[in-house]
Amino acid sequence: MIRPATADDLVAIMAVENASFPTDAWSAETMAAELAGEHSHYIVDEEGGVVIGYAGLRGVRGAADADVQTIALLDAHRGAGRGRALLRTLLAEASARGAREVFLEVRADNPAAEGLYTSEGFVELGRRPRYYQPDDVDAIVMRLDLRAGAARAATKEETA
Repeated sequence: MIRPATADDLVAIMAVENASFPTDAWSAETMAAELAGEHSHYIVDEEGGVVIGYAGLRGVRGAADADVQTIALLDAHRGAGRGRALLRTLLAEASARGAREVFLEVRADNPAAEGLYTSEGFVELGRRPRYYQPDDVDAIVMRLDLRAGAARAATKEETA
């Protein structure tokens, strides 16, 4: 079940964060600030009352763009469509805030995540060399045109 994250979820979110990003996890202080941020929207995915994943968006209401800050799931729950559900929930929130474009960075050594984003209509804009430290991994910068995505979704529904 996907629901809005609260400050009470911080410990569970940090467990997923540290398991997912062992070399470059955000600090609890940074994550707490994100959860409380005026322009942030964080969600968690629960199974049996246990947080198994989370995702975050930053977007000012009325602004033309928003940024996917993070998406993470515990290993055992990857590959089952839950990451896609988290992403789509963030994209719906970005659209509700008035964004027309959504940006994100993905590790170049994470083809599964890159494939997810590409399948949802994101396109590569460029790369940031050695962005992820201490691993020296490039970031792939991606962009989604939400208006084009809405048109694609409407076309899929009409042909279904």
